[in-house]
Amino acid sequence: MAGERDLDGDAWVRDAVSRYEGPLSLYARRLLNDAEAARDVVQDVFLRLCAQSRADVDGHLAEWLFTVCRNRALDVLRKEHRMTRLQDDHVERCLSPAPGPQDVAERRDLGTRALELLDTLPPNQREVIRLKFQNGFSYQEISRISGHSVSNVGYLIHAGIKTLRSRLFDGRPAEAGA
Repeated sequence: MAGERDLDGDAWVRDAVSRYEGPLSLYARRLLNDAEAARDVVQDVFLRLCAQSRADVDGHLAEWLFTVCRNRALDVLRKEHRMTRLQDDHVERCLSPAPGPQDVAERRDLGTRALELLDTLPPNQREVIRLKFQNGFSYQEISRISGHSVSNVGYLIHAGIKTLRSRLFDGRPAEAGA
């Protein structure tokens, strides 16, 4: 019976690894700007998950994983006494398809510029914006991951987007829907 329970436990951890290894690796890589260190952090996250009971993380597994990942990445940064800029290697993923080649080029340029400008925001604004728009977390989930209050998460996202919009359009009125 104990062996069966271990197999069940192994299955849910394997499922978690399968589902979250990619997003956690991307998140850690962006926080650390170091692919090798990111792999180590993600491996440590899953080792810590193995030590948890399923009941402890059931219902909030993604939040738990991203929180542990963030905390481990910050530990690594503190240990190395450096903070690095977040990088984004997937501009195409952020752009929605457009009908024509000119529209595609304009959107790509706009997306590239927005991602460049994202790196100029304070680290706390960059982090919550990425968690919201690249990982799809709710304000509550971001609050648990980042340690900011829900209202502060909302403020950081609002202020960051307002700053990005202002810098992106350099005083030009934003296009409809922008």
